[in-house]
Order: sequence, then C-alpha cells, then structure tokens
Amino acid sequence: MPTKTRKPSVKARKQTQDSIDDQVEAAVAWLKRKSSKATLVGMARYAIPSNNAFGVSVANIRALGKQLGQNHELAAALWETGHYEARMLTSFVAEPERLTPAQMDRWCRDFDSWAIVDTLCFHLFDRTPHSWQKVSKWCNGREEFIKRAGFVLMACLALHDKTANDSQFQAFLPIIEEGALDDRNFVKKGVSWALRAIGRRNLSLNTASVKVAKRLSVSEQASCRWVGKDALRELTSPKVLSQLARRSAVKAKTPLRD
Repeated sequence: MPTKTRKPSVKARKQTQDSIDDQVEAAVAWLKRKSSKATLVGMARYAIPSNNAFGVSVANIRALGKQLGQNHELAAALWETGHYEARMLTSFVAEPERLTPAQMDRWCRDFDSWAIVDTLCFHLFDRTPHSWQKVSKWCNGREEFIKRAGFVLMACLALHDKTANDSQFQAFLPIIEEGALDDRNFVKKGVSWALRAIGRRNLSLNTASVKVAKRLSVSEQASCRWVGKDALRELTSPKVLSQLARRSAVKAKTPLRD
C-alpha cells in the first residue's frame, strides 16, 4: 500500500509562519537601514511613487535577495507588506516554478509603477511556466501598468527565452501594432521595448519588426508614430544590424547536433 503523506501539524504550520514573519521583519529592518533620502528623492525624479518606499538602491535590494536565497513563502509575505522595496525583493526571492497564474494576476493588479512592472517581468515572471499565456491577457488589460506588464513580459521573453521559435514572436507583432494606439506614456514605452526586443532577436525577426515599425512611423496616430520611430532608430542602426549579422554567421557555422 502506498504511504500517505502526513500534513504538517497545526503547531508545525504555526512555527513555519512565525519563522516567515521573523524573516519579513528582519528583511524590512535591513532595508530601512540601507535607505537614504537621496535615493528616495531620486525615485521621484523617475516617476516612482515613494509613498510606501524607504529609498533603497536596486543594488542593495539584489544583494539582500542573494543573501536570502529563494523562498516562495517568504516572497509572498514580502509582497503583502506593500513596501516598494519589499515587493522589488520579491522578484529575487520567489521561486518561478511555484508561481501560479492566479498569484501572477494578483501581483499584477497591485502594480503601481513601471519599476515594479519591469523588475518582476525581467527577473521573475518570464521564467514561469505561465509567462506566454499572460502576455496576451495583460496586453488586453485596461489598467496602465497591467497593460505595460504584458508588453514588458513580451520583451523579456524575446530577450531570455532561447527555446522559442520565430513564429511565436511573429504572432506578437499584430498585438504590438494594436498596443501602439494606446498613448499612455508607460504603455507606449512598453510597446516600443517589445518591438525592439523582438527585432533584435535575429535577422528574420528584425526584418519583420522593421516592417511593423515603418507602418507605425507614418500612422495618423501620434502614439503609433512615436513607437514606430523609436523602434526604427534602434532596429536599423548599423550597430544592431552588425550584431545580428555576426550572430547569424556564427549560427550558420555551428554544426547541427544529432
């Protein structure tokens, strides 16, 4: 007979929760010690809300994340504090494979700055098994930061997912053209990042992305023109084209493995 898995006792669960609470308290205290007024003032210059922030540099937040290691329960508890730096820390402590779609949606609904959006997408969300399905859902969202998250996640997948094929990214291009109609600052910048990241993946996707950028650059809509011109500057630059050509040449010389 298969052995039954015993559930942790009430006492054991309480001890675990007490331990998590202690770690959260210690992490928040550490962040407060590393805070500075200059960093807090600097956040305001970059349109990062400072209501729930201490003023801690990203370098220090990453250092604490490395010190703590991955702990999904701790990450969830850090998020619940509402502190800006604690939520930034979540992206370095959470375990991507344990993130559920519902948890991703809950955190996404809490987004209140481009910095939180970009950090979680770049360091955590694009490593989850649910990242691809979230792109189209969030890109169709109404809230500015939810919608930005969809396009930033799209960009991060283009940057980090080495196993995806070109057709998966080509399917994003119509979503980008539609997203470019949104003239909200943080959305259109996310749209541009997605288009530029896809166009920098390889020569074939560069050609497809440049076609989209050219159409957008002559649109009657101001936001579309901005996205198109912003992407064209990068995707048609000699530096980017040279990088893509070298990458293509290296790939062509790499022997296929059985």
